[in-house]
Amino acid sequence: MAHYSISDLEQLSGVKAHTIRIWEQRYNLLKPSRTTTNIRTYGEADLRRLLNVATLCSRGQRISQVVRLSEEECQAAALALCNEVKPADGPRLNALLAATLDLDEPGLHRLFDQAIEELGTEETLLRLGYPLLQRLAVSWKAGSLSLAQERLVAQLLRQELMASADALPLIPLSQAEAPRWLLFLPEGEWQELALLFMNYALRARGRQVLYLGPNLPLADVVAAAHAFKPNVLATVLTSAPARSQVKSFAEELRGQCPGASVVLFGSLAVQTIGLPEGCLPLACLHEFRDLIPFVNQPVEGELIEK
Repeated sequence: MAHYSISDLEQLSGVKAHTIRIWEQRYNLLKPSRTTTNIRTYGEADLRRLLNVATLCSRGQRISQVVRLSEEECQAAALALCNEVKPADGPRLNALLAATLDLDEPGLHRLFDQAIEELGTEETLLRLGYPLLQRLAVSWKAGSLSLAQERLVAQLLRQELMASADALPLIPLSQAEAPRWLLFLPEGEWQELALLFMNYALRARGRQVLYLGPNLPLADVVAAAHAFKPNVLATVLTSAPARSQVKSFAEELRGQCPGASVVLFGSLAVQTIGLPEGCLPLACLHEFRDLIPFVNQPVEGELIEK
């Protein structure tokens, strides 16, 4: 199970440690455990709760109101804010949408290349790429667009991420100090875009990454993990396994690979109750990016896998 100190929570959430303690005492917001030396430590559930609360409070909601929300309500409200578009990005997003409607692939390439030059690959994907896909998905389901427009953008973003990742240097396995991540999609899961973003974000920060791609049986994941010995296994769960099987999937993955922490990204993960210890569900790629520096970092004299 991942353990976080209060200083970890402060850095991850942007909420001062003093404020966290007040929220903990006044509202019973978090439920830390204590070490044998009486030091408070926090688990994944505490981190998830604090991130959601911090997101809502940063947008003007009062803590006294936020703490009244259920876990599900708090998660849904925070996720909605994660998907909001910044006002400054509105014109550029509208230009991308117009090019998409016209199936103007050269125009889309030009607009995305300009954004990447100005914002960088990660910010372009988070602020423009994914919001554009979300708008297209809503329009397609409502019948106002064809699936072709959504597929065009998804394929273009896939190409951008792969090209950006290929341009980065590979980290030799001899550099043991670099945390190792194994990325895969489970059998039946083909939505690769979020996993490609993870791959790029990790490589850009000097992590060792074994990228195994989509539709991989669990037995092959386990075999690769035993050979590669990752610190973290990360996957995306949007359509597979079946919702009723997500918990057992996570339990088997943790049981077969007990030496690694598990990051589960996607709607199926965050909606599953009772995930095993050591599994961290994430709903927002901003959260994934912010967590990367805290994997295998010394915390109070010990090496903690997060």
